[in-house]
Amino acid sequence: MSSTVALIIAIIVVVLVIAGLATMALGRHRRTKALRRRFGPEYDRAVAEQPSRRAAERELQDRERRHAGLELKELAPWERRRYAEQWARTQAHFVEEPEAATREADALVTKVMAERGYPVEDFDARVQDLSVEHAETLDHYRDAHEINKVNERGQASTEQLRQALMHYRVLFAELLGEPPGGRPAPGHG
Repeated sequence: MSSTVALIIAIIVVVLVIAGLATMALGRHRRTKALRRRFGPEYDRAVAEQPSRRAAERELQDRERRHAGLELKELAPWERRRYAEQWARTQAHFVEEPEAATREADALVTKVMAERGYPVEDFDARVQDLSVEHAETLDHYRDAHEINKVNERGQASTEQLRQALMHYRVLFAELLGEPPGGRPAPGHG
């Protein structure tokens, strides 16, 4: 083999290696971009909690796979109305018994999640399952849950309980299919 042929082969191998590395980098960039778009602030939280970006992205992809295996369903209009009425009673109950109403709000959110098909045994698993479709509201749910834990110890102020109810309401509305303004989303009325 002549040195010219060997040089051409070496150049071709180098070009192929560079092209392969560029394709891999582009794939990682696209995956990162897609995960950021899907998970929003939850992407940054996962990156902060994991030892590396790759580990965080792997965890988020695992959440997507688990979520894809869930048999989630939309609520029927009559179910949404029934839950909305229960929420209205819970809010009204807050005036007289804020501690009890906050516990009711937590139970009602959990009940709606179960009705929709989310597993509800463990809070951390609930958060991970919700993160796939409801990442924008997870901080509300986490904050409400933390306040409710303080409430269970009898140490939450009325203002904290009011905040918890507001936080629960954000996820509750989303689970019912309501837009942020509180009216049913098109097709959910």
